[in-house]
This record gives sequence, C-alpha cells and structure tokens, in this order.
Amino acid sequence: MRVLITGATGLIGKEIVKLCHTKNIKVSFLTTSKSKISDSDIYQGFYWNPKTNDIDLACFKDVDAIIHLAGATISKRWTSSYKKEIESSRIKPAQFLINSLIKSDYKIKHVISASAIGIYPDSLSNYYEEEHSEGDDTFLSQVVKQWEQAVDGFSVLNIPVTKIRIGLVLSKQGGALPEIIKPMKFGLGAAFGSGEQWQSWIHITDLSRLFVYVLKNNLSGVFNAVSPNPVTNQEFTKSCGQVLNKPVFLPNIPKWFMSLVLGQMHILLFLSQRVSSKKIEDAGFQFKFHHLKPALNNLLK
Repeated sequence: MRVLITGATGLIGKEIVKLCHTKNIKVSFLTTSKSKISDSDIYQGFYWNPKTNDIDLACFKDVDAIIHLAGATISKRWTSSYKKEIESSRIKPAQFLINSLIKSDYKIKHVISASAIGIYPDSLSNYYEEEHSEGDDTFLSQVVKQWEQAVDGFSVLNIPVTKIRIGLVLSKQGGALPEIIKPMKFGLGAAFGSGEQWQSWIHITDLSRLFVYVLKNNLSGVFNAVSPNPVTNQEFTKSCGQVLNKPVFLPNIPKWFMSLVLGQMHILLFLSQRVSSKKIEDAGFQFKFHHLKPALNNLLK
C-alpha cells in the first residue's frame, strides 16, 4: 500500500509517517519546500504549491489513498489577513488536489482529511456526535464547514471520503501542550475563565493510530478524533500541575485579559466542546490513552 500525505512534515503528519513505516505502508508526500523533497522508495517527496497551481502529477503514481492534513495553524494571532490565510489554506489545497486528479489518469481509492471539532458550537451542556454538522456563525465553525465542503468535492471522482474531526492534540513536540505548561513550570498555572469549559483532547499517538486505522479498514464518513474522557479546563489545568508537581493556586484568568494578550484568537482558550468518541470505538478502534492523567504522564515524565 502507498499513501500520499499533505502536511507530512507537520506535527501530526510526522507521527502518521512514522506509524505508516512500521506497518509497511509506503509514503509519498507533497511539500512546498523543494529542499524537503526526498527520493527513497518508502518516503518519496513531490513539489506542489496550491497558491500558484503548481504540482508534480507523478505524486499520484501507485497511490492507493490520500491523507490530507495541510492547513495553516490557528494558534497564531488572528489578524484579518491571517484569518483569510487560515480559510484559504484549508479550502484551496483540497480543490487543487481534486482538479489535479481530474487532469491525471491516476485512480485514488480513498481520501482521508483532517477536520476539527471547531465545527461544534460552544456549549457547557451539549455532547456532540458526528451527526451534528450544522455548526454556528462563528469564524472557526464556518471555516471547518467550508473545509469539509471542499473535501466533499472528491466525491465527483467517486472517491470515498473520510473526515477526521480532531480535538486538542497533546504532544510534547509541539501544539498546545508545551504552551499550556510553560507558565506552570514557574508556578504560574491557572485555569481560564470559569474553568468549566469542556476540552476534548487526544494523545498524538492515538491520533496517528486513528488515521492509520481508518486507512487500513477503509472507513468512510465523519469521525471525531477525541479521547473517550473529555475534561473541564479546570481539571485539565489541575492534572497538568499534578503531573509536573507544580502548584496551581492562582485565580482563574479572565477572558478580557487574554483578549488583550492574544486578540481574537483568545477564544480558543474559552470554547467548550464536549465531543463523543463512540462512533470510532464502535468501528473497532481502541484508544491507548483513555484518561488525561496517564496521557500527561506519558508525555511529560
């Protein structure tokens, strides 16, 4: 089996590549950086640039499935120009891949795309399953809706599509966790807002396993990529403090203060989304990290 990955050199992509190699799955990858191109049979790089409609169509050769992860990070100040970048970096690459496949003679059997639980509205009481796809009118929800609609375009080529709605990814190599624990190391840990907002998280190991499970079992449709046990922000902060052996005694940080520090992006710290993992578990996937404490112990100790 050979899989073509976009975003292969990112946080999630690297883990998926590593796992593919242990499962004897060959990897082709697309990169906008010509210096990152490699030419090994099990890890073969090809140049693309969706902004300039540039792609080496040989990237599709012998490929059974595409794992599409490309997209600009949302963990950066949301200026109006960067918000456009967040949006276009998710929509245009998907459309560009579809158009490129239409022009080529290569046949792909499956497309698996990253998505996000950001599609679900902010709520302290709702418990979201995959059927809830209406979203709301907030920036993040609208971006995810458009992202998923763009990916649905692969169906014009009669390719089954899977969308993986990813929660808060826990990794020591990057993402949110190193930033969350930074102030805690100096004894400055504190929850955000009321601390009651739900955080649906997933260990990076389980996330990469979930993508490869979907690939090997030809699962199509929408799946939430979150652990079976979401926690409140208060619990999350407390657990981080306990694992690091650092006190968490400061008053909760108010929304207005983080708005001053981070601008519009501050909303990421206060959104509450309690999300179900039942569908992927019913499909036979078993999490290695069900609960937060063991996941943090694995990553931080």
